[in-house]
Amino acid sequence: MVATSPALIHRRSLRIGIVGFGPFAQFLAEAMLRQGHSLTATSRSDHSQRCSQMGINFLKDATEFLENENEIVLLCTSIVSLEEVLRSLPIGRCRSPRLFVDVLSVKEHPRELLLQLLPEEADVLCTHPMFGPESGKHGWAGLPLVFERVRIRDHPLCVEFLEIFQREGCRMVEMPCEEHDRMAARSQFLTHTVGRVLSEMELEPTPIDTKGFQTLLQLRDNTLKDSLDLYLGLFRHNKFAKEELEKLEAAFQSVKNRLMEKISEEALAAQSAVPSSASAARGRA
Repeated sequence: MVATSPALIHRRSLRIGIVGFGPFAQFLAEAMLRQGHSLTATSRSDHSQRCSQMGINFLKDATEFLENENEIVLLCTSIVSLEEVLRSLPIGRCRSPRLFVDVLSVKEHPRELLLQLLPEEADVLCTHPMFGPESGKHGWAGLPLVFERVRIRDHPLCVEFLEIFQREGCRMVEMPCEEHDRMAARSQFLTHTVGRVLSEMELEPTPIDTKGFQTLLQLRDNTLKDSLDLYLGLFRHNKFAKEELEKLEAAFQSVKNRLMEKISEEALAAQSAVPSSASAARGRA
């Protein structure tokens, strides 16, 4: 893992096209607009009203979107729909080579799809902002932006895009997609799993909650703000997730076994102590 801080170059307005305009895309777009970048969006759902409110050009037609003069195409689809969306885009209608960037929470899966489905002349940058509308609502300072320059020839354009996050104060972390997925399986997927397990228990606040219990409730609530599709994507498209799920199951069983063994040991010790006490009493008599 290598932490990097790309050198800031002359700032200019980038022309960025966004594919998929759900809550996370809108969250990113707000920062891009603050920095003066020009945005166009397309999505299977009609977000024309929201785009109009934000000052973004919304194009329902994917061909018109790709023929637009965007330098960067930012893919903000769900993990599970990325392949379908990519295959549905008339990529051949791009007027010039573009920088394609994804922001998915897994990295090997989009990297392989982008290399497979995009023309060879298109640049590819895989990124994962390790935050969202909730954790980043008070600013992005210190929050990690993980990225890999998968296939980059226009290096100045790539750096200009990364500057968007650097200017917001993000901690820039460059690492291979596989390494990201290995780490994210333990951190992000495990967090989501524990949160969803807690939700199955139907926990409710009580008048005597400890800080630790309140933290668990907050974890559950934060997890459920994300869609089930995201959770399924984290499992299905991260080859390390199944291993972490099995480790969690084994750890739970180990803790349970240890409790049962301790209870059994104490019960046996108590039973053994009873005859000894009776013998001592007879001896005194």
